[in-house]
Amino acid sequence: MESMKLLENKVAIVTGATRGIGKAIAEVFADNGADVIFTYVSSDDRAKALEADLLSKGVRAKGYKFDVADFSLCETIVADIVKDFERIDIVVNNAGITRDTLLMRMSEEQWDQVMTTNLKSVFNMTKAVQRTMLKQRSGSIINMSSVVGVKGNAGQTNYAASKAGILGFTKSVALELGSRTIRCNAIAPGFIETEMTGKLDEAMVQTWRDAIPLKRGGTPLDVANLALFLASDMSSYITGQVMNVDGGMLT
Repeated sequence: MESMKLLENKVAIVTGATRGIGKAIAEVFADNGADVIFTYVSSDDRAKALEADLLSKGVRAKGYKFDVADFSLCETIVADIVKDFERIDIVVNNAGITRDTLLMRMSEEQWDQVMTTNLKSVFNMTKAVQRTMLKQRSGSIINMSSVVGVKGNAGQTNYAASKAGILGFTKSVALELGSRTIRCNAIAPGFIETEMTGKLDEAMVQTWRDAIPLKRGGTPLDVANLALFLASDMSSYITGQVMNVDGGMLT
């Protein structure tokens, strides 16, 4: 029996979606009936493969190669998306980078790059879609933060600051747009095992797993399932919240 598709007839934008958490979200959204527009900055091959994969699920899909840290490009491309897809129901601000090092050694460039890609991009995309959502009087904005933004982490002052900034932004947008039935929530993933963590020392990774109450790292799907809930009408009375997907790490 075919399960009910939670995002039937909805149009979603997912930034930074060719790998890891973003890719899992794009796939889960398409599986649930959403047309999916995604952004990426580097790999054309990955983008083509993802686009083909999403189209094979019977939805419309399109990849856009551009840097969401560029304000005017966000405005232009969102206008294009509205022309092509006629509406925008869901935005997942997922694009992010790390430039980890101790504050003592951190360059101004390492600070600026992380703040621009991780935090300014959330402002850019949210502002760009706001007019369309206000006209529709509906929308769900989902911002990808991190447990590091909630509790901090040595060697990640830039990343932690950018992810903490997302929390304040999310709560403020929820207050501004709630009267128009536009919801804004943040997800704070903990230790999620992706290609990037696969390159780390296995013994070190195991010590991280052991320190988590559920005794495992999360998967991109663990995060995507929460994004699906927040994107769907099942969460219609939830806004301004930060939800941790961390196996109990911050409990």
